[in-house]
Amino acid sequence: MQLQARLVHAESGRRVVEVSARDGQRLIGSALGEGETAEEAEDRALARLQSRLQSRPGLDRLPGGSGPSPSAVSPPPSTPALPLPPPGPPPPGPVPPPVPPLDAGTTPAPTAPAATEPPVDPEDWSGELVHLDRQLQRLGWGRDQEGVFLQRAFGHPSRQRLTTYGDLMAYIRALEGLEPLADPAMVPVPLRRQDLLAQCDALLAQLGWSSDQGRTLLGDHFGASSRQSLSDQQLLEFNMLLEGQWLADAGDAGPRDP
Repeated sequence: MQLQARLVHAESGRRVVEVSARDGQRLIGSALGEGETAEEAEDRALARLQSRLQSRPGLDRLPGGSGPSPSAVSPPPSTPALPLPPPGPPPPGPVPPPVPPLDAGTTPAPTAPAATEPPVDPEDWSGELVHLDRQLQRLGWGRDQEGVFLQRAFGHPSRQRLTTYGDLMAYIRALEGLEPLADPAMVPVPLRRQDLLAQCDALLAQLGWSSDQGRTLLGDHFGASSRQSLSDQQLLEFNMLLEGQWLADAGDAGPRDP
């Protein structure tokens, strides 16, 4: 079994690291951890992953001494950033019914404020591309430096292959938060919304939650009725809330003294 760590978010005094376990090419499980440093966040992610795997027969512990070192949190330029993988399959047992999408209601939706509607992607991206070039000039990055960052963040070295508006904006927001002359091989890569949504769906299915339960959690913590109204950072926090709930449920279902 091999462990991999990836820094998925960084800001002043806060880091979020994802740790995943693989058997060859097969993903066994993954977990997120948060802390003031990358090492602290990695330790918490490892502890969460250990707890998750302990609830699955035949996977009761992680291999000793083969975990990622703290430096593995920042992959080298030649290593493309992996998308956030969904958690591993649940333990054998009755298969829960499919969870309806959290953003789709089961009854005709009432009139909702425009702020909760998914934003429409613009057809003209020229203004964003001009702003992107200005950010690259501010950073002092040429084509080679940009290619290193794109390879880490999106798995390819060319901006021409950014085919969705969401990826383009995630790229621009990531550059806006960097200091001039930052090393593209070391800086944090942007969160990718589609990966966060996929992980959210997998966590809801693993919890066996209905869409109503998910919307209740959204309302309690974010005052929202749809994931589409959350920012990428809020969506990451929502996923961590779901992971915490999964760990709490797994602890309650664990073995008890007679």
